[in-house]
Amino acid sequence: MSSDATLPLDGQRILELAARSMFDLFANASEGMLLVDRDARVVWVNEQYKRFLPALGYARVEDFVGHPVSEVVQNTQMHRVLESGKPILLDLLSNKAGTFGVSRIPLRDEQGQVIGALGIVLFDHPETNLQPLIHKFAKLQRDLDDARRELATQRRSKYTLASFVGSSPAAVEVKRQARKAAQSSSPVLLLGETGTGKELLAHAIHAASARSRGSFVSVNIAAIPDTLLEAEFFGVAPGAFTGADKRGRDGKFKLADGGTLFLDEIGDMPLALQPKLLRALQEREIEPLGSNKVVPFDARVIAATSRDLAALVREGKFREDLYYRLNVLPIKVPPLRERGPDIGALAEVLIEDIAMRNGTAPFELDPAAIALLSSQRWRGNTRELRNVLEQAAMRSDSQQIDERVLVDVLRDAGIERLPPAPPPQRAAAAPNPNALRPLAEQVAEVERQAIQAALAATGGNKLAAARLLGISRAKLYERLELVA
Repeated sequence: MSSDATLPLDGQRILELAARSMFDLFANASEGMLLVDRDARVVWVNEQYKRFLPALGYARVEDFVGHPVSEVVQNTQMHRVLESGKPILLDLLSNKAGTFGVSRIPLRDEQGQVIGALGIVLFDHPETNLQPLIHKFAKLQRDLDDARRELATQRRSKYTLASFVGSSPAAVEVKRQARKAAQSSSPVLLLGETGTGKELLAHAIHAASARSRGSFVSVNIAAIPDTLLEAEFFGVAPGAFTGADKRGRDGKFKLADGGTLFLDEIGDMPLALQPKLLRALQEREIEPLGSNKVVPFDARVIAATSRDLAALVREGKFREDLYYRLNVLPIKVPPLRERGPDIGALAEVLIEDIAMRNGTAPFELDPAAIALLSSQRWRGNTRELRNVLEQAAMRSDSQQIDERVLVDVLRDAGIERLPPAPPPQRAAAAPNPNALRPLAEQVAEVERQAIQAALAATGGNKLAAARLLGISRAKLYERLELVA
């Protein structure tokens, strides 16, 4: 067999011819092709691809070419190919033009650097020959969308300041402080006994803040083993250790980026981990477990504890510098025994929640029962009150619960029962001698005092005094003559 003198002997030349032939083959046989540069801008489309442009919203090729591919093609993955340098040989792409079977291939220069990517539409009616794959893809997509919606719901704030029930002076003050804290991005430290509503307030502060659209991520430090806390906080790099997820895992700091991170029971944090938490709060960056790269984050931190942090600092069990970093906006959440006037309203809310969870009609408390509840110490705070109400609901056959049922519940639960406080006696008011003078004299005296105060405040300037009193200067002169 004689050799063809025109056959190139250079291997690189053969490779170039093969690549050109494959390109021409795909350009002619595929349903469409587009080319993007290293900046992910569309630089070329073939004739077959142009028929998709109207469905994508572009009347002319000039309106499509030259733009970032992510802006003109919905759900494209071309940027991933450029970033990773790895091809996606077969994928399903769904957008306004339909569902397509596509392939994406990186393009490299002589030095092996990625200089662009080629997108190939293999077939534009995959439902005809890829029906099982289409169904599986659609189901996976629906499951993913459902999971994302559920996760977004779980990370949304559950409570507002209105959820902190009560109008007692103690409740009003703590809500005032919470509103003030919501206007800042500084760390908040919630201090109070177990069951006083610290987590509810953390949710409420987040909901009232400028970060309310971001995630609310909660970590109960006391509920996580010490060995897992670092990974829970800072995340794990891909393949950080044997058995680790190859994709890695984001930590709570990263998940709370743009939102609020709630550190519950901060007093239980292991001493060895406290320096890393302090560094994260100071530098606003974290280092995932097994990684050498720092990851910036932007999360507002709210911490809570039922322990005496100042005492833990004195005992050497909590870092002093971390304590000062967290104790920027401290809020003391009052126990239930200091909120006696709120017990009735709080019991009503708890009763409605108990009924909703049990699928029953809410019961009522008679005035004597409310008075009894309001006089107890409630060492377990809201949790203890809820437990007593649930027991009372189970014991009573009536929709109205009286004092006797609650007495039995408190006795059987071993709770020291305190009698209701007697109503305060109102002392008879002594008659005010000034009130026995003619009304005109009393009005004239009040006017005289108001005018004298206004003149003193304005240094004798009658025009300024009149403005201060909300009257005309002529009216002021008239009143001066009458009360002189």
